[in-house]
Amino acid sequence: MDSTPPVRSDVVLGASSTSTDGKALIRLDGIAKIFYTDEVETHALAGVHLEVAPGEYLAIAGPSGCGKTTLLSILGLLDTPTHGEYLLDGQPVAQLTASQRARVRNRQIGFIFQAFNLIGDLTVYENVELPLTYRGMDSAERRKRVLEALEKVGMSHRVKHYPSQLSGGQQQRVAVARAVAGDPLILLADEPTGNLDSTNGEAVMDLLHDLHRQGATIIMVTHDPRYARHADHSIHLFDGRVVEDETGPRERADESQLKESGF
Repeated sequence: MDSTPPVRSDVVLGASSTSTDGKALIRLDGIAKIFYTDEVETHALAGVHLEVAPGEYLAIAGPSGCGKTTLLSILGLLDTPTHGEYLLDGQPVAQLTASQRARVRNRQIGFIFQAFNLIGDLTVYENVELPLTYRGMDSAERRKRVLEALEKVGMSHRVKHYPSQLSGGQQQRVAVARAVAGDPLILLADEPTGNLDSTNGEAVMDLLHDLHRQGATIIMVTHDPRYARHADHSIHLFDGRVVEDETGPRERADESQLKESGF
């Protein structure tokens, strides 16, 4: 148990506080990230301002090396900014201890990675169940959540299979199920189609779209403008800065604007 909590992690992400009062779920104000190597400073992010509303689908787009994954790592509490303020559900993240950050990641943030990150010697069922065991959840509740999540992604018939017995698209579906089983407040997807062919990539994007229609807040990193169009809000990064911030159907975006963002 955390003995010195300046801010309680369960308060930081209240289950309903942002869904009813219209506040931003995520607010970034002047976020900068600098990596220091010997005497060299690398500015991965510079003065990023961003708001994400509950239930929003945000795409973070741009060319390789523009700061997309760094920004997602900060949003997911896997990294900390060098400068600026990050408010998550109205509370400053900087005040959280390491154990509180870990608790928030486990209970309120679902991660979907490019490389799937499934554990090879665990079955599909066990991979989806694993994050729930860290919560001290009873077995009946875990089973209910795991089976519901696998049903959502169309993988309930593969519960006893191992990752090596699945295709890339199927592994990513299991990864999505693992992310949503805990009923997170936010889903963070880092290039979720990066290791998939176009057919499976579109299938995963359709799955994310369905989750968004069901109310999920999704933040997705992508370098592909085709997938950025699935979101209802897109920002384009270039050299660590937001060079475009667009809201509305992505099909209406001007291709020349995408080129200016580095596509």
